[in-house]
Amino acid sequence: YIYIYIYIYINIYIYKQKRRSCVRYKCGLLNTIQDVLKQRPNWVEVKDDGEWDFNWCDVGWLRENFDHSYLDEHVRINHFRNHYELSRKNLMVKNLKRYQKNLEKEVGREEASKCDFFPCTFVLPSEYHLFVEEFNRNPGSIWIMKPVAKSQGKGIFLFRKLKDIIDWKKESSHSEEQKDAAPVENYVAQRYIENPYLINGRKFDLRVYVLVTSYVPLKAWLYRDGFARFSGTRFSLSTIDDKYMHLTNVSVQKTAPNYNHEKGCKWQMQQLRRYLTAKHGRELIEILFKQMDNIFIRSLQSVQKVIINDKHCFELYGYDILLDEKLKPWLIEVNASPSNSPSSREDYEMKFRLLEDTLNVVDMEGRLTGKEKRVGGYDLMWNNGPVYREDIYLQTFGSSCFTANTYLGCLNDREKQLRHLFKPFPFQKRT
Repeated sequence: YIYIYIYIYINIYIYKQKRRSCVRYKCGLLNTIQDVLKQRPNWVEVKDDGEWDFNWCDVGWLRENFDHSYLDEHVRINHFRNHYELSRKNLMVKNLKRYQKNLEKEVGREEASKCDFFPCTFVLPSEYHLFVEEFNRNPGSIWIMKPVAKSQGKGIFLFRKLKDIIDWKKESSHSEEQKDAAPVENYVAQRYIENPYLINGRKFDLRVYVLVTSYVPLKAWLYRDGFARFSGTRFSLSTIDDKYMHLTNVSVQKTAPNYNHEKGCKWQMQQLRRYLTAKHGRELIEILFKQMDNIFIRSLQSVQKVIINDKHCFELYGYDILLDEKLKPWLIEVNASPSNSPSSREDYEMKFRLLEDTLNVVDMEGRLTGKEKRVGGYDLMWNNGPVYREDIYLQTFGSSCFTANTYLGCLNDREKQLRHLFKPFPFQKRT
């Protein structure tokens, strides 16, 4: 009887693996993610109204279809229903301010001070009078205006004087008077970071990828790769009208007359970390990267109670971080649909690895145990609490020193790790 039960168990397991091995996917985007999905073993694309197991959709599809769709237990989709609570500029600031205020009330100022990583920001037109008060307290400072729901640098401009936004204010007042007129577009007015860290005289920001597979409990993964995006023009505050100097978005930079389409305008994260470590020393740069870890976790916690958690959903966020000359990281914004369109061959290969490992973590094939702390280039940094590295070492006085399980900008030996992780059972063929 024991042998019969073992035989039945093995056959049931093989049957489940065969069912899981064929994943029907739907994809509404035409970029690197299409290439990743097409090369996935035993993944089959479905068109139009065909039944699917996995959907990599755009936010437009989500808005129109999610509330009207019945999702089977195994189905996965690449957005949470109200992902915009973190990715819309005005809502991100609103949630961070509320979170910081609650921390100060419940825990104390010292803990709340750990949320001091986003620039002074006001939502216009609703907070216009508060903005003017702050503006007058700091005469001569530079501010940056951003539409709350646009990306790729669209609609952004810098200003030093209130008269520079008087036309925008008139348009706002006009729309309020005429109820039938289209409402004025919301903006955020944010104090511009006038002392950015420069490399070769050029401004840059960082794009870092964080994957959230659950909000209740919060489970977040940090990808080892990422990149720095450089402006093509040497930085100066003498002019604030040059978008190629002040905006690092690739969509802006690639329209510059001197843009090199072969080399692009990026450094890989490993290259940047090596540069900073060589210039400032390992200890200081370790502190910098720990401060960035703090930004990722605190920002996710700020929306944890408002995001509609759904076991069918996951979210790949693209964080934009700016360093100032004192090596303090600032959170600029969070993207729920970070661009997967490559700007160079190296960029394509990095994004291909990122998306491939995203699918490995989501695990439609059912190959993971759920206890993994690393999958490919992803490291589990939060699982209903901080996740620590295996190499815990003892300090003096016998106390343990716990190191966060994050390796941003470190070696990404993902292929070796995946081969070890996905070893087949003796009776299972390797795919």
